[in-house]
Amino acid sequence: MSLSIILQGQGGNPYGTLIMFGLIAVVFYFFMIRPQTRRAKKTKQFREGLKKGDKIVTIGGIHGKVVDVSDSNVLIEAEGGQKLRIEKSAVSLEFTSGSGQSELAQPTK
Repeated sequence: MSLSIILQGQGGNPYGTLIMFGLIAVVFYFFMIRPQTRRAKKTKQFREGLKKGDKIVTIGGIHGKVVDVSDSNVLIEAEGGQKLRIEKSAVSLEFTSGSGQSELAQPTK
């Protein structure tokens, strides 16, 4: 009895399966891949646009103010006047003046 049900299910249209796989690929692109590339592009622009005086947070959680910017490094001044040289890739967020929120955390329009 169950063998006949399995055999009946296999006689369907093979194009339906291809269409379903295609739709799954499109959904993955629009809900996973595309937003990630947008976020990476925005982060890259942010890191390239760092300037003296910006208040930032590193990926390690260190808050500081940008003192100097070079090609791949940033010199920040942390609490107590301590200066740290970090890679630009270690900069995570920029705090805007007044709102206390990150510019990267704002929803995209």
